[in-house]
Amino acid sequence: MKTTLSRFTALVCAWLFCAGGAHAQDTLRVLLEGHSTSDSIKAMLPEFEKATGIKVQAEIVPYADLTSKALLAFSSKSGRYDVVMDDWVHGVGYASAGYIAPLDPLMKADAGFDRADFVKSYADTLRYKDRYYGVPVYGESTFLMYRKDLFAQYGIAVPTTFDQLLAAAKTLKEKSGGHMAGITLRGGQGIHNTFSWAAFLWGYGGQWIKDGKSAVDSPEAIEATKAYVNILKNYGPIGAANFGWQENRLVFQQGKAGMIIDSTVNGGYNEDARESTVVGKVGYAPVPAQPGSHPGGSSALQVHGLYLASASKHQQAAWQFISWATNKQTQMKSVEINPNAGVSSLSAINSEAFVRKYGAFKDGMLAALKNGNPNYLPTVPQATILINNTGIALSQALAGTLSAEDAMAAANRQNDKALAR
Repeated sequence: MKTTLSRFTALVCAWLFCAGGAHAQDTLRVLLEGHSTSDSIKAMLPEFEKATGIKVQAEIVPYADLTSKALLAFSSKSGRYDVVMDDWVHGVGYASAGYIAPLDPLMKADAGFDRADFVKSYADTLRYKDRYYGVPVYGESTFLMYRKDLFAQYGIAVPTTFDQLLAAAKTLKEKSGGHMAGITLRGGQGIHNTFSWAAFLWGYGGQWIKDGKSAVDSPEAIEATKAYVNILKNYGPIGAANFGWQENRLVFQQGKAGMIIDSTVNGGYNEDARESTVVGKVGYAPVPAQPGSHPGGSSALQVHGLYLASASKHQQAAWQFISWATNKQTQMKSVEINPNAGVSSLSAINSEAFVRKYGAFKDGMLAALKNGNPNYLPTVPQATILINNTGIALSQALAGTLSAEDAMAAANRQNDKALAR
């Protein structure tokens, strides 16, 4: 412990020297996403404050409220938040609007900052016009998680196509007498249903944008929508149309669904005996795809970064916080504090603690990250608008108020208007 503290103190000294003198009286306001990563950072804040003299007021809000809260602060240019955490889907919009500052000079001046320690695909994602605008604090891909005990009992092969996924979901529900959902997916309007649906979109050979135009009404996208609606309505759990990430993972962890497609970080919760009833019973496999679709396209690559607000009056201190919160020592400790399989540090991923806790799915996670699709969700400044429009259409298709064709056609028109701005 003394050795770890000495390393931490030495790094802090390097940050203080290289940052050009952040002041001990600085108080930072940091907006964080409701996530195990944020909980770990908050738990370790007293160490950072004691070593630097910098006070940190950390505000943790649900993901659904995060972006609107950040945008309100950014657009007012109030400097309300010095550091904001969000995924790059929204981060690219912040960068294009000038709300967040490029970090290249700060990275270069910081002797304690080790870019090579980050998962390369994570670090490379947080770039806009050849400049880094964020440091990855956690990331994830997606995989198919399935009850390997039930697959063996019912003689089900691990699905590699969406047709096979549908058949497996049907078997699981019927063999359980209807007491178990065949599969659970996110259905909540907005980022959640689009996140689940995007696996079908790419897996059926579709894409969000083609030749600068929205493509969510293509034949492939419509087939993907029909498949998503069909499997969720017929073999999903009751209430799935309102599920976000948490509701979705809890259904699977509680043994109420035989399969789930969701984030690789879910593996940490599946294997946590404190809250899961399926420990040791879960298999991990690539997300299915139809023959001829984009190779690896149906698996996500999502990166959540820490961004420095352009309007911050404490930019040197804010960088110190970002550098500390993402360094290998902090991330290695975070693995021990909470279920945190989404760490972005290679040292943390390869640590003894990570292997001990998450060895059951580590290889599957790394394979998913290697093959993850960085365009799984749109990466244009209008991304939030595209996701919202498409999320509304998916909710209408799920509710049956519009056909898949009509719903996606309406979304496509709205998306094209947004892209033309």
